Amino acid sequence: MKRICILLLGLLMTLPSLALDRLTVKGLFKDRAMVEIGGKPYLLTPGKTLKNGVKLISANSREAVIEVDGKVATYHLGERIGTNYTSPKAKGRIEIWPDAMGMYTITGSINGFPLTFLVDTGATLVAMNEGQARRLGLDYKLSGIEGMTSTASGTARAWYIRVKSVKVGEIELNNVQAAVLQGNSPTHVLLGNSFLNRLEMKRHGQVMELIRK
Repeated sequence: MKRICILLLGLLMTLPSLALDRLTVKGLFKDRAMVEIGGKPYLLTPGKTLKNGVKLISANSREAVIEVDGKVATYHLGERIGTNYTSPKAKGRIEIWPDAMGMYTITGSINGFPLTFLVDTGATLVAMNEGQARRLGLDYKLSGIEGMTSTASGTARAWYIRVKSVKVGEIELNNVQAAVLQGNSPTHVLLGNSFLNRLEMKRHGQVMELIRK
């Protein structure tokens, strides 16, 4: 009898972890996401981390960027996420899913200031427009090297700089080359090859995976 009680106690102690095997996105709103974990609803808001390591980075009516124990990816309504969280070996890996337009965007930061990157393997450098650079506090005209760069619309005046840090998910790289373009283009800050080439990049179907070398 005593042995049976011990076995039952052990089984009960494992139930919470079994209940966390799946997380389902049940509702999407601006800056909020309703998820279900182990049959229980949770309302996620940016910056608040649940005890099980789930954190909302950003959300709108189409998709949510959710961090699960250091692993950041984009999810859509009804999508189920395995929450057998990343092991220490898996840290430094990011999965990025395309949006409805087939673009790969991810929340990150430059010098600690949050922003949304557009992953662009065709961009030589991390690139941004003047307004974005000013919002990030970059003194690009004094610290940068002025020159010209090729864009989809032709050539543009640009300032070449180095930023202290670029971070996406758990991956942070220091001393990254970047370009500030005159005018309002690009509309998104481009996560270009001055960052991407320092990582290993893989494709699994539609999923883009970035891995710290």
